Amino acid sequence: MDIRTVAETGSTNADLLGLAAGGSATAVPDGAWLRAERQTGGRGRQGRPWQSPPGNLYASTVLYLRPGDPPPASLALVAAVALDESVRVFATAAAGEGLALKWPNDLLAAGAKLSGVLLERTGDAVVIGFGVNLAHHPELPDRRTTSLRALGADVEPGAFLEVLGEAMARWRALWRAGGIDPVRRRWLERAHPIGTPLTARLPDGSAVEGLFDGLDAQGALRLRLAGGERRVIHAADIFLI
Repeated sequence: MDIRTVAETGSTNADLLGLAAGGSATAVPDGAWLRAERQTGGRGRQGRPWQSPPGNLYASTVLYLRPGDPPPASLALVAAVALDESVRVFATAAAGEGLALKWPNDLLAAGAKLSGVLLERTGDAVVIGFGVNLAHHPELPDRRTTSLRALGADVEPGAFLEVLGEAMARWRALWRAGGIDPVRRRWLERAHPIGTPLTARLPDGSAVEGLFDGLDAQGALRLRLAGGERRVIHAADIFLI
């Protein structure tokens, strides 16, 4: 596995995007990883800053799209199931029972956010960045957070990435060979239950409340609204009610 580690950088996602921007896999090969001990400009979805103290995992990998690949957006589900599988290797039995995926790729432990995943694209290159709270977790105003250490597991970032890298390679290969369906099935097995109340904050600033009703065939979120109708959500911040 090709893993490059640096002591500090602005953002591992930004670094890999820059290397892949020319569209050539010679600068950074397919499946390569970049890990930083610390980031000074880490970011989450919608450009939100991602706190990056030493001790947590900050790592990104690159995938070059090929003809016939499933829709690139479904890589969010690939990242989610690989991350869930990896955390379960290290989590204590009690913590592992409380793990659940929240659409599209957040991993929760007893409802508290444990990680974040950011997908960005340049040309045919998709960069997938992982931020996993191993040793520390931030205090956020709008959601609870936690870390593996708080759950009773001490894990070094390098050791965690070895496991995550292998899981990503397996699930990415399955995604390419079998399409989105096997990934979607595993995601649903690991998600919070059907019927869980959710709020979806849409990109236009509006919010929709409903009950989790699974995923559509392409991996988009389905909400069952109060009137019984179903709404498909393709982009939103999702919160458990």
